[in-house]
Amino acid sequence: MTNLTDILPGARAEGVGRAGPRLGVAASSVADRCRGAVAVAAEHADRVDRDGVFPAEALAALKAEGLLGAMLPRELGGEDARLSEIASVCFALGRACSSTALIFAMHQISLACLLRHGANSDWQRAFLARVGREQLLLASSTTEGAKGGAVRSSDAAIEPCEGGFRLTRAATVISYGEQADAIVTTARRAADAAPSDQVLVVLPAESCRLQCSGDWDTLGMRGTCSLGFALAASGVMDQVLSAPYDEIHARTMAPVAHLLWSSVWAGIAAEAVERARLALRKKARTGPVGPGGAHLAEARASFGALRTLILAELARYQAIQDDPRALGSLEFQSAIALLKVQASELAVATVMSALRVCGLSGYRNDHESSVARLLRDVLSAPLMLSNDRILADLQPVALLEAMPTSLQSGLGDG
Repeated sequence: MTNLTDILPGARAEGVGRAGPRLGVAASSVADRCRGAVAVAAEHADRVDRDGVFPAEALAALKAEGLLGAMLPRELGGEDARLSEIASVCFALGRACSSTALIFAMHQISLACLLRHGANSDWQRAFLARVGREQLLLASSTTEGAKGGAVRSSDAAIEPCEGGFRLTRAATVISYGEQADAIVTTARRAADAAPSDQVLVVLPAESCRLQCSGDWDTLGMRGTCSLGFALAASGVMDQVLSAPYDEIHARTMAPVAHLLWSSVWAGIAAEAVERARLALRKKARTGPVGPGGAHLAEARASFGALRTLILAELARYQAIQDDPRALGSLEFQSAIALLKVQASELAVATVMSALRVCGLSGYRNDHESSVARLLRDVLSAPLMLSNDRILADLQPVALLEAMPTSLQSGLGDG
């Protein structure tokens, strides 16, 4: 499996990337078992995109290999996989099928939140054990009504009732909601709570009802099946995580989301560069390559910057993930938000450069050098949780923090 810790676009086998060892881990489980699922995802990627259908075969392969619960501790049926290992799976899947990769990433984001902030509850631990044992697929619902991507605000509230709670929510989008085994959603803590006073709730499929309220006919990422729903659910209060959502969001949800999404986009970009490289090599056998060589160099440079950025933030997060003060610092929160902006823009730029290498062949859907699907998929990156919204939210920080006085000093020094 090609992974983020050992990549530059190079020789590939059947379009799904070359094998590479995981750093610091004996050749085993997560990396080894991912290869089969990646191959299945690649085999069905064009059909998933063309027909806009859920990548059922790829998800079945991921479940069969136990990869949906790999992050769980062994006592809950997992493998204690580090986030860097999960990111490498996202990257490899991104090269094969963007929709499968994004679904896998979104599942792992929800799982990380439950594992870090809910595992002290008997109900939550039993549910996590089910995820490991049954390979349950988790979907996330954090957008609501007209607010769209304003994930730090909720309209729907937890309503206490005899034996537990009720929740009714107008979910703007729930990716693969109809295929998920459980939905992890935000809600106001109570009817009289402020919109920002949120909690995270686990809703097994058997405890909620979904009524479709929209279609999903999009330019790319078509297999995520990100429909809108009216959601109605009930359950016991133990399904509501005790930790406030602002803590979950800052320490886990946002960092893990931006790291795993970026890894997916890096996979898409790497596959585009590899197709461009092979196309240029083929052209070089018969004559001059023209401007394609310069565009390939540009693509590799932007991909290199993307890879370096992700690996740096991934290493930093794993180093401080148990330090609430470091995680809550303005510097880290700004950096992890900017990771999403920078990674998405670099991924788009990389694929665009690859398209210029391939020319009309890359523009066609029916050519071996086509990057058309990859381009359509990666164009979603700046739009999902809009870059404009993130940058607007960071304006106050940009105004307050002084620039460093030396190359080595930290942001805000001086």
